[in-house]
Amino acid sequence: MISHPSRHCTVELQALPSRIGQVRRIVSAQLRYWHMDALIDRAALGVTELLSNVHRHARPDKSCTVELELAPDRLTVSVRDNDPRLPVPADAPDTADGGPLATCGRGLAMVAAVSESWGARPDGEHGKVVWFTLPAPAAVRPYPAHTPRRAAEVPAAPEPVRVGTAARTPVGTPVGAGVALTAEAPAAAAPVASAAGPRPQAPARSAVPG
Repeated sequence: MISHPSRHCTVELQALPSRIGQVRRIVSAQLRYWHMDALIDRAALGVTELLSNVHRHARPDKSCTVELELAPDRLTVSVRDNDPRLPVPADAPDTADGGPLATCGRGLAMVAAVSESWGARPDGEHGKVVWFTLPAPAAVRPYPAHTPRRAAEVPAAPEPVRVGTAARTPVGTPVGAGVALTAEAPAAAAPVASAAGPRPQAPARSAVPG
């Protein structure tokens, strides 16, 4: 049975080699859902060691419960079984069982090496809980932050359409006498020369009396 209320994840299982790998994948998927990818390797290794210890040492049966609890600053992983005997850590991890994600456990020394803290406590008269903690990355939230609402985008005002108009020149104002024409104003038409040619001027009268 798997439950995911709030920031908790609980998995009940028999600590058998075939189930340990499955629980490791469940833990990895849950941490991805919580955006805690940086903790996956150490959490998966730690839970593998605790389940392997249940498989190897717990009596009278191998049933247990794995619980993940995510707080703002840390992740707590715990394994509860039905054996009241508290574990005794070895002096050094047993490395004869293979790689870092091997199914067989290497003891609590490995759990201590990968975790921030760990411990064990009695659970009633017929059981115990072994747990370890990992620091949650400060830059990662337990849940994705709410996406802020986007402010309504105000469309940019369209550029005014400029219509070219000829500037009005006051009557009697000579061209070039300080009247500015816009670039859109049509150029003034050049005067058309008369087809008859220039008008002959009358001969100047002599001012000297004849």
